[in-house]
Amino acid sequence: MTGVGDEPFITAVKPLVDAMGGEMLPPGEAGPDDVVLTWEGADVIAVRLPQLADSLDHILAAMERKKGKPLADLDRKAKQEVVRILEARGAFSVRHGVETVASALGVSRFTVYNYLNREKDA
Repeated sequence: MTGVGDEPFITAVKPLVDAMGGEMLPPGEAGPDDVVLTWEGADVIAVRLPQLADSLDHILAAMERKKGKPLADLDRKAKQEVVRILEARGAFSVRHGVETVASALGVSRFTVYNYLNREKDA
């Protein structure tokens, strides 16, 4: 997939691709929606970005890992912070985003909307 000089580049971008929930593949296998990364004039790696709904699941899983426990186990203030972060990242523009987040937080959709409205009123 890569030449000898390409491994540091791939190693450098892999954490970003993983954080986005993307997939790395050889440039020759890139589809029209994939992003081909070029280094020093050569195509090195292609990145297949996840669908938005898959991204939300990936973001929620990453937040759980960062918090060290299920999001549903967080206190109210921490859940409000999660909603604020997710809103900033566009999570609620995804179809069923509120429902997905509510399920992950162990709260109702109404509660998520309340958290969102509280932020707008603040």
